[in-house]
Amino acid sequence: MARWAPDAAGRLQTAALELYAERGFEQTTVADIAARAGVTARTYFRHFIDKREVLFSGQSELQAFLAEWIETQVGPDDPMTRVIAGLEAAAAHFPDKTELSVKRSAIIASNAELRERELQKLASLAAVIAEALGRSGIDPAAARIVGEVGMMVFKLGYERWIGGDHTSFAATIRSTFDDLRTAMRGEGQAAARQSAGFA
Repeated sequence: MARWAPDAAGRLQTAALELYAERGFEQTTVADIAARAGVTARTYFRHFIDKREVLFSGQSELQAFLAEWIETQVGPDDPMTRVIAGLEAAAAHFPDKTELSVKRSAIIASNAELRERELQKLASLAAVIAEALGRSGIDPAAARIVGEVGMMVFKLGYERWIGGDHTSFAATIRSTFDDLRTAMRGEGQAAARQSAGFA
């Protein structure tokens, strides 16, 4: 998720995405990626532990950013609102949506192993949020709920953004949370009933 910088890690990310899109994830080797990027396989493993992890760059930085935000940001007092504000702030640092980022999502969606890794990463994000809230004095049970909801808002917001939402990722996070609040209040159902002539 880091910016596509003209360094070894950036070239490896770009090369991997191109090759996975061209040949498929299973048919591409680390040696193929390294050759496309103009580096050695040894250089590849200095940056990424396996050929899956090249698709998930930036996860540790995201988690560290959110943990610090949740623990140190002044206000809001409501933990859910604080987490969403942190997610918006983190999303503002994401690169602009590119053809490569769209390819990344398609590659992950098409492979069961990568979908599992994505879910593991999202579960880790939820845990980091919950732990940071706990250190901020939030009840552990409530912190876990907020962590899970925050993770889902992040996941669905990212899917909407990649899938055609032309606003910024940060704005999509906010609109996704707003839609969730509307659904929880039942406003969406009430509007649907009224439109259908039931209210």
